Amino acid sequence: MTPGSNIPLPVTRVAVDVAAPVRLDVSGLLLTADGKVRSDDDFIFYNQPAGPGVTYRSGGGAAPDAIIVDTSALPPGIEKIVVTASPDAAGQTFQGIEPTATVRGADDNSVLATFTPPRLGAETALVIVEIYLRNGAWKARAVGQGYANGLAGIATDFGVTVEEPAAAAPARPAAPPVPTTQPPVTPPAPPMAAPPAPPAPPAPGAGKINLDKGRVSLQKNQTVSLVKGGSPLLSQVKMGLGWEPAYRGKDIDLDASVIAYGPQRNHIDSCYFGKLSIVGGAIKHSGDNLTGEGGGDDEVIVVDLGRLPQEVTGLVFTVNSFSGQKFTEVAKAYCRLLDAATGEELVRFDLTSAEPQTGVMMAKLIRQFTGEWEMTAMGDFVKARTVRNMVKPAAQAL
Repeated sequence: MTPGSNIPLPVTRVAVDVAAPVRLDVSGLLLTADGKVRSDDDFIFYNQPAGPGVTYRSGGGAAPDAIIVDTSALPPGIEKIVVTASPDAAGQTFQGIEPTATVRGADDNSVLATFTPPRLGAETALVIVEIYLRNGAWKARAVGQGYANGLAGIATDFGVTVEEPAAAAPARPAAPPVPTTQPPVTPPAPPMAAPPAPPAPPAPGAGKINLDKGRVSLQKNQTVSLVKGGSPLLSQVKMGLGWEPAYRGKDIDLDASVIAYGPQRNHIDSCYFGKLSIVGGAIKHSGDNLTGEGGGDDEVIVVDLGRLPQEVTGLVFTVNSFSGQKFTEVAKAYCRLLDAATGEELVRFDLTSAEPQTGVMMAKLIRQFTGEWEMTAMGDFVKARTVRNMVKPAAQAL
């Protein structure tokens, strides 16, 4: 799934687990139509693991924690369950951590959807997925909203009273803030629409812009919306990728590719020197460059955004060294997005540092639920000499 996308739930009992390279605390909040809990009892987590229709399941450190939702057992008036996640270690952010939420059928463990929020940085907690009621039917939506003030910020935002942690933080399970089980002394504020989450301090290079001011130079992890003058760019674009041998070294044979994915991050097809056209010709490759010599783009991939099938929701542009040379032997690697009709350069990302690996994910294009496309600079290195070996890590990066 991509941020904002949703799926209908074909079963009444679903489990949402959240996995990451580090241990996460996962919790769930039962919300009414005004976006608030009815009381602190509607905050379900490891110290309060059961509520009406919602339970917390610990993975014991060996498996991810999960929130189980039985939509048939939810009380009247509950219209949404938000599933949150925060790193277990005090003060740890999501920088460099890619949590993945998996929505499953709770009874047969079948995977209904997966979601990895993009562009995480200084956030210390996330609303990652919500299970919500719409026109009498239950659905799941990918959210990925970050908070800079941890689980306490999320809980407070949804109306839970949170005790401040003691100065000397005890070991788990009491480390994260614990909601009180008694009503607050002062009456709660009048019901109101759930306020927007407080903005997290941006990570280096973070932020989103559009094309209104002309050519955009991206830093790693920065995103540009392919919108100009308020309208999405739905025309042919070219992704040019280029490189030069480092320090006048020997020729280096790199291969540029694009991998197309569906809404569940399912692999649809890959366009590369061995397959120059995919998805009905909406994506085409210029062919292989064996040396990296010469000015301008070494390889070009043309993408007709307007002709892409609706099933294609994500594209990841990659470069691989089939010969096994490392990217530390490459100079001036870059990618740039051009208007195919005019040749105008729209977006550019220069790879300013390299790692001794054989593959790099340069950039990704993601179709938003509004229909517009966003491009994010990546610059993430992996051990992969062919595009086939890039399919799995690129899917995880969407």
